[in-house]
Amino acid sequence: MNRVSEIIESSWAHERDITGKGIGVAVVDTGIGLHKDFIEEKNRVIAFKDFISKFPDPYDDNGHGTHVSGIIGGSGYSSKGKYTGVAPGCNLIGVKVLDHRGDGNISDVLAGLQWVIDNRIKYNIRVVNISVGTTSKENMDENSLLVQGVNAIWDSGVVVVVAAGNNGPGPMSISTPGISRKVITVGSSNDNVSVEVFGSRTKDYSGRGPTPYCIKKPDIVAPGSNIISCNISRYNSKEKNSHMGVADSPMMYTIKSGTSMATPVVSGAIALLLSAHPELTNREVKLRLRESAVDLGQRWEKQGWGLLNVRRLLDF
Repeated sequence: MNRVSEIIESSWAHERDITGKGIGVAVVDTGIGLHKDFIEEKNRVIAFKDFISKFPDPYDDNGHGTHVSGIIGGSGYSSKGKYTGVAPGCNLIGVKVLDHRGDGNISDVLAGLQWVIDNRIKYNIRVVNISVGTTSKENMDENSLLVQGVNAIWDSGVVVVVAAGNNGPGPMSISTPGISRKVITVGSSNDNVSVEVFGSRTKDYSGRGPTPYCIKKPDIVAPGSNIISCNISRYNSKEKNSHMGVADSPMMYTIKSGTSMATPVVSGAIALLLSAHPELTNREVKLRLRESAVDLGQRWEKQGWGLLNVRRLLDF
């Protein structure tokens, strides 16, 4: 995350005490483990809803959601600030819709999205991060249930940030619900290096536009390759409540790659923006992202508006 901070200039905001404080970011994923970077000094995991096993307390039996959450709002406590998230003062709301394998079904995802709508005011949820997607044919439609679900959150006033998916570099390889014309769809800016995605080495993985309905996507790109963020214990304990384990393993951080990692970089940046300008609507946030992005000189279907830059976003 220290490298990401340099690329997107998020430290510029932190130096001015803009940390995302008070802004709720919902993470629709595999859960959130109680990593020290979320709970030391102040527990910022303020709510958790489990649609898989119905456990009441925060946990993550996969690790993906914890890694994503660390990118958004890790404090860097366990690394003495080296691996600080983009918005280290924001509040995190875990919505577990994927199981220990990272798999899920549409009904659980839709239930999670509805829960975000129903609880957005209670927890001041201004941003929802969805590093989840599918490319199944029945869902590659603007009228699919997943697209309707993210559109409903957007229409409620929440900023919806969705991964472009890792099925590039071919055209029309954006995953659902990233094909929604309303949401902010995020690609990886540095997918030109070979990384491990889906258990194998690959590059040029970031989903490319347009959508099947000729909508220009992605909207913006951010670093997504070889991102170091919060690790979680593997829950090997046989104790009754082992699902509640915290990140006390020797390796407090781990490396992951994909648009799943680029997406929370943008979600964290939006939390910074909204903590500085809480009056902004989701449409105004999207406009500011568009106007402040740095053109990388690439084709639209690869870079969208360009590379996220926090300093330009806040200084716009």
